[in-house]
Amino acid sequence: MYEATKRHHVSEQVAATFPTEVTDQLFSVINLMNKADQLVTAPVAIAFSDDYDDDEMYALLIQGNLAPAQEFPLSYSGDKSAFLGHGYILIVKDNPKAIYIDFSKANDLSDLK
Repeated sequence: MYEATKRHHVSEQVAATFPTEVTDQLFSVINLMNKADQLVTAPVAIAFSDDYDDDEMYALLIQGNLAPAQEFPLSYSGDKSAFLGHGYILIVKDNPKAIYIDFSKANDLSDLK
């Protein structure tokens, strides 16, 4: 599950909303947690805190009721208004050949272009 050798893929909508610098860090967190045997289910969800400073923000990895949610920092000094403050939840799926990040169906994406 979530093997480091799998390709990384981000949906077009996520790529248009989240900077590559952020999604690359999400893949790194998934890889690190997988190496530490902390991922117990697939898919997992990632929610973002609206609390941030100039170069750091926080996200929460959620594995349902199978494991406690885990908060982790992300470094990003650019404009965060496109992806923070909207309540976006991302889903990280473990597909046979790729790890795939997409928006959760719970999101209201009506204001995305």
